[in-house]
Amino acid sequence: MFQYYFLLGARSLRRNPALTALMVLTLAIGVAASVSTLTILHVMSGNPIPSKSERLFVPQFDNGPLEGYKPGDKPNDEQMSYRDAVNLLNGKGGERRTAIFGVGMALEPERKDLGVFVVRGAATTADYFNMFDAPFLRGQGWAPDADQRGDDVTVLSRKLAEKLFGDADPIGHRVRMGGFDYQVIGVLETWNVLPRYQRLIGGDSAFGDEDDMYIPFATAIRHQVDRNGSTGCLGEVEPGFQGFINSECTWIQFWFETASARDRDTLQSYLNSYTAEQRKLGRLKRNSPNTLYDVMEWLEFNKVVGNDDKLSVWLSFGFLLICLVNTIGLLLAKFSVRASEVGIRRALGASRREIFTQFLIETTVVGLVGGVLGLLLAFGALALIALQSKALASVAQMDWIMLLTTFALAVLSAIIAGLLPTWRACQVTPALQLKSQ
Repeated sequence: MFQYYFLLGARSLRRNPALTALMVLTLAIGVAASVSTLTILHVMSGNPIPSKSERLFVPQFDNGPLEGYKPGDKPNDEQMSYRDAVNLLNGKGGERRTAIFGVGMALEPERKDLGVFVVRGAATTADYFNMFDAPFLRGQGWAPDADQRGDDVTVLSRKLAEKLFGDADPIGHRVRMGGFDYQVIGVLETWNVLPRYQRLIGGDSAFGDEDDMYIPFATAIRHQVDRNGSTGCLGEVEPGFQGFINSECTWIQFWFETASARDRDTLQSYLNSYTAEQRKLGRLKRNSPNTLYDVMEWLEFNKVVGNDDKLSVWLSFGFLLICLVNTIGLLLAKFSVRASEVGIRRALGASRREIFTQFLIETTVVGLVGGVLGLLLAFGALALIALQSKALASVAQMDWIMLLTTFALAVLSAIIAGLLPTWRACQVTPALQLKSQ
């Protein structure tokens, strides 16, 4: 019976093509508007590393001076000083630890057809790649003892490796960056994790491009590599690079990884013990609470998804509601001209339930056609949004979840819009319709 009603619904679309096209277009536009904004929100608010997001933590404590501080004020920065980063790296908190700061260097390629250009990346530690499940195309990251020695090694992105070496294997080759030669020991596969939670601070925004290269944290310090990121300095800073790293300036992002989410309290206790020890040494005078953020809390804290983004989704669904109201009116007009048909069917023994089922399946057909057109319009809308900037291009991408959501939303919207017109069609009195014929 369902197949029969479905075929009836498909045939009914051809009875009044203009009215049918208007209904489908109205529904498709509403669905496309809501799905395109919902797709962007879906990408922006998604869990970038679901396998371990509850085991990765950013520590935050306040190392600012007492001057101008009031209890309850927000911490000085989301980053930490070099002294704290080194202390935590050498400590025993968590299973893995990494410190990160952005770097930028001029790269002098061996290829004569390439001029000198600037590359941006991260100075970090050996644990970085395993902590964040970085995918390697060739080679591997550096060993932990390379962090201690400050070896001149580097891991390149696939994009940079192909630009410098083409299809050749770059492992073992050297690249000259910032006036020093670095040996290539690994190449990462394209790593478009969104949002870029591990590099929210000091990176190319939450939805920016991936890093070009990575070098050991200690190597960057030894070579005094130029920092590419934000720096906060509230206290006095002595002249020179050594004076800077000895200061309380905050410019390093830090992450812990624990064995399980249950170890969060243990890590919090370790962090509290560390700050208490530093206070005994005359540091961290503000005595503000220490905080740990897991991945999703970190994204929320940094407002990766802003109120404007959420408002856009609500407005788009408001537009969809307006489209549904118009679709209801069109369906009422479509079903009203078929009152005589309903009356004859009722007189021949069809029940109201059968009439209701038939007309509701017809609206489902409208929803399916509207879903196909809405999907095409949504792809077009996302393509136009992607042209606005690189950041928007990275989030204006539809996945299978949103693809299925488009059809589900279109069919559900059509069914909701068809409930009232279908109910009205079921109320036709057979006798009155037969008399009027």
